[in-house]
Amino acid sequence: MKLEVVVIPVSDVDRAKQFYVGLGWRLDVDIAKDDQFRVVHFTPPGSQCSILFGKGVTTAEPGSAQGLHLIVSDIDEARAELVERAIDVSEVFHDAGGLFHHAGEEERVSGPHPARRSYGSFASFRDPDGNGWVFQEVTTRLPGRTDTQATTFTSAIEFAGALRRAAAAHGEFEKVSGQHDENWPDWYANHIIAEQAGTQSPT
Repeated sequence: MKLEVVVIPVSDVDRAKQFYVGLGWRLDVDIAKDDQFRVVHFTPPGSQCSILFGKGVTTAEPGSAQGLHLIVSDIDEARAELVERAIDVSEVFHDAGGLFHHAGEEERVSGPHPARRSYGSFASFRDPDGNGWVFQEVTTRLPGRTDTQATTFTSAIEFAGALRRAAAAHGEFEKVSGQHDENWPDWYANHIIAEQAGTQSPT
């Protein structure tokens, strides 16, 4: 079973459409059957799940969708992109309790997770109706959270980030081993695959 679409309740379809276009998301569908029914469909970059809103598509109250998570590999880059697009986005934060976060703004602590642990750093924003979105930084998947896209990157920025982390880890590996590893391309590849699959990184 693959989650395909999340329905977002909005009060003004054209206003919502303009907002999500402004995020840089792909517009897939905008179909109006009549004055009482309209479907607008967007997909975030790199996502296999889309959002849908419109008229006559949900009975939920506009703005009632909260805690919608967008997984990113670099929280600072993701936030900076929204700032460049003139989107009102929070500062990066982490939860006082560690990984994941409380509802709303409860227990928020300014700055990324102190150890920059995967799943621990966030930034949030809202659409014009108040539907709440959260960026969550994930660089290493928890065990068992593998998928068919485990080694697929959606941008050069994501791929470059993975290469930088592999380079740093490889540097530590060479320090510990006390030798220069000429087979670093294979080491990098194994590290990136292991990192995204949530398995132990090569040592």
